[in-house]
This record gives sequence, structure tokens and C-alpha cells, in this order.
Amino acid sequence: MKTVFFALFILLMAGSGLKAQGINPRQSLDKRDTWTQKDLMQPADLAASIANPKAKQAYIFNIGVVEDIKGAKNIGGASDKENLNKFRQELSKLPKSAQVVVYCGCCPFEKCPNIRPAFNLMKSMGYSNGKLLNIPTNLKQNWIDKGYPMAKK
Repeated sequence: MKTVFFALFILLMAGSGLKAQGINPRQSLDKRDTWTQKDLMQPADLAASIANPKAKQAYIFNIGVVEDIKGAKNIGGASDKENLNKFRQELSKLPKSAQVVVYCGCCPFEKCPNIRPAFNLMKSMGYSNGKLLNIPTNLKQNWIDKGYPMAKK
């Protein structure tokens, strides 16, 4: 009986340690945010860059299932292995120093199945200037409703 209580104590302590690191112990590690504030690009900054014809344009990838931002290449949901491989192929064509911006916007960050696989792949491939577009709620609220540029249909 003592062994069972000890094992439960260890599991509870491990969960507390994960919470202290900002990891929800009920989430799989694949659901953990792997980006920092410096890895986020603000929507207003990307919109201003897109609107400025003299600005060096980032490579923008829609790695979700939402509408395309102006200039974005639609990859499809990165939670799908085929789409993630498609993203890998697109990245391999670019220099490691290229400014790459990924976004989904299907749902809030904590629920999105697409941003973590794409962001983690981009970083693991060594893209030092890779950014995640800061769309914490969804594309409609954080981009479209603000009048930022969308691809023409």
C-alpha cells in the first residue's frame, strides 16, 4: 500500500513540476508551445510589410485550413503528414536565413493542431528567422476584421 501512495505522490509531484514550467501535464508534449515572444510576428507588422512594395517580403505559409493572407502559399493543415512533408519541401527551397512566417488561424493557439508541427519543423530545419504570426484567437478576429490584406479569390 505504501508503494501505491509513493507512486501517486511521485506522479503528482511530476505534474506540479510540469505546471511550473508552463506545461499542462494533461496535454501531450506535442501540444506544448515551443515558441517565445520573440518568435511571434504581430499581424500589424506583417500587414504593413505586405502593403509596402519597397519592403523585403517574407515567405508566408498558410499551414492551416483558413483563407489565404495576401502573398501566402497555401500548404494545408500541417497536422496532416502529407501537408507537413509539403511544407518541408517548400522550406528546403529557401535559404536558412529567409524570413518565413507561418500561420493557421483556425482556432485559438492552445487548440490549433497545425501550428506546432509546422513551427517545430521550421525551427528543426534551422530557419533562424522563422516566425509564427500572432493570431491567438482566429484569422477572422485577429486579421480579417482589422482590414488586413487577403488574397483575392
